[in-house]
Amino acid sequence: MFTQRHLLGIESLSPQDITEILDLADRYATHNLKQNKHLDVLAGLTQINMFFENSTRTQASFEIAGKRLGADVMNMSMQASSIKKGETLIDTALTLNAMHPDLLVVRHPHSGAVKLLAEKVNCAVLNAGDGRHEHPTQALLDALTIRRSKGRLHRLTIAICGDIAHSRVARSNIFLLGKMENRIRLIGPKTLMPAGVDKLGVEVTDDIAEGLKDVDVVMMLRLQRERMDGGFIPSEREYYHRWGLDPVKLANAKPDAIVMHPGPMNRGVEIDGTLADDINRSVIQEQVEMGVAVRMAVMELLAQNLRNSKAEATTC
Repeated sequence: MFTQRHLLGIESLSPQDITEILDLADRYATHNLKQNKHLDVLAGLTQINMFFENSTRTQASFEIAGKRLGADVMNMSMQASSIKKGETLIDTALTLNAMHPDLLVVRHPHSGAVKLLAEKVNCAVLNAGDGRHEHPTQALLDALTIRRSKGRLHRLTIAICGDIAHSRVARSNIFLLGKMENRIRLIGPKTLMPAGVDKLGVEVTDDIAEGLKDVDVVMMLRLQRERMDGGFIPSEREYYHRWGLDPVKLANAKPDAIVMHPGPMNRGVEIDGTLADDINRSVIQEQVEMGVAVRMAVMELLAQNLRNSKAEATTC
């Protein structure tokens, strides 16, 4: 039984929580193929999307998910908000709280900012990515994509390749895939491995041929230059030569290995463009599709808990 009030990260979820979310999301993935996709699961509830960082896939996905479930959805333009006039994050939270939203979706450049907001509001808060900390719904949609493709989400060998140090996607995936009893390999230059990586229960290598040997899933990551403040890689050309995914490197993986990328992709840097579009190996578009289903599932489960808590408060 899913009892979380917020979704701030994967680290606090149990394997049972993860399975419950994915089972519901799987049903929504089927529902989303229907001509009439509209439901009233969140009818009467207000969803506010606050994105302090630019986003295309995640913000659009949350907006579509909320509208398909019948919520009243508002997108706040944080670039033009009072934050730019000097208002603190806590003051913004208190202002929003006075409007009585039910679901608050937040992306923020600083780790821990979403948790701080969650402590100041009375609604359910969903972390849409905070700094280098976590991006829980991305890990959940990746998990659903893997499960639908492989028929299971346990005892697989999964390689996560690229800019591990700056990636909240990698962090959330390491937590989730580890909880589901998978073997995880991190591949990339030593300069892009996070401190304390040896404590995460993963294998680490800077040799992509060795790292991809017999893996079931290859998860490529974007080079996050906006989070880099030094010479982490020699050049993009050299990076692609050593760590970018192409058919030759992929040949080290299992013949039926799938290729993933959270987007946006830098073609010819992290991944060969032809390989990214190969419908026989790439599930990148499926990841986008599963994103809507996962966010619908999470919002339904959090809304149920929100309604239950309000009902209990009323009867007390």
